[in-house]
Amino acid sequence: MRDHSQCRKDDRHTWSYFEVKQLPHDMDYHWDKLNVFTRWIASTKQTIVVLFDPNAPIRKLVQQSLLKFNPTLLGDPYWAYPTILDTVANLQESAVWLIRDQVRSIEKKEPIPGAIPNPEYRKLHDIGRHAIHVCETLDVAVQTIESVQTHHVRFLDSNPEVNDLAVDQDVRAELEFHRSFIANLRHRSTSNEKRLRNEIQLAFNTVAQHNAGTSVEIGRAAQIDSSAMKTIAFVTLIFLPPTFISSLFSMSFFQCGQDNGWGVSNKFWLYWVFAIPITVATGVVWQYWHNLFPNADYKPAPVRAGELPVRSESVMPKLTV
Repeated sequence: MRDHSQCRKDDRHTWSYFEVKQLPHDMDYHWDKLNVFTRWIASTKQTIVVLFDPNAPIRKLVQQSLLKFNPTLLGDPYWAYPTILDTVANLQESAVWLIRDQVRSIEKKEPIPGAIPNPEYRKLHDIGRHAIHVCETLDVAVQTIESVQTHHVRFLDSNPEVNDLAVDQDVRAELEFHRSFIANLRHRSTSNEKRLRNEIQLAFNTVAQHNAGTSVEIGRAAQIDSSAMKTIAFVTLIFLPPTFISSLFSMSFFQCGQDNGWGVSNKFWLYWVFAIPITVATGVVWQYWHNLFPNADYKPAPVRAGELPVRSESVMPKLTV
């Protein structure tokens, strides 16, 4: 607030500015602004009030309120402020309760049993941003009212001859009432912020719990697969030695006849010359295959627009404030 008291002797000029953010249920927010200039003429006890660029409902509301003034208050240059602050207080109360309605609608949503949790993170973030703005406008409004109170006291101290005790007390009481009312709304707005943070934390914890459950199911499936592979490996281990012996003696290197008896070809060493190096080479290639081609078996999952990629390091989401 600005107070210009020396434009003309004993005249009083003030200029103050208020902003209020409204968030309807459709999330299409708008700002209500009160840019107020007042001029009080000491000689005639007249007051000129100018609102810069107000929207139609606010202009009509302030105009109707000012026209219902009490003539006995005209001797105080700040008599118009209680009426203006009454409009500001109503707008601020509406802004706080609109945020509360948004938070309450989130609190009332019950999760569907068995369904994959899908919180509306963007909406939660937007409501939090609007709640911060509402708290900011409440703080600024309280500071502006305190500035009005300070300048009002200074005027009364510097102009004792124009003081009317009853009028002064009425204006002081009205200013203090509106300051206290808006300060109390600030506490309500803080409560809205805390409730919203609680819902955001719950959303993250719900998703983390679901991801943890999915990880447990994956682990159990892996255990089942591991048991099946162990069974297959055990069966293979049982039949592999007999199969090897059968294959070995069925080669053409061995001869078994009724007339000639049992015989082994003198070229049998050729089998070992080729079998042993190939077996060793196969083991070496298998040992170093993952080092030579580390990403050969990895294909990243496609990420659709608007989705965040899933990191495999941890199933716990991280919240940055």
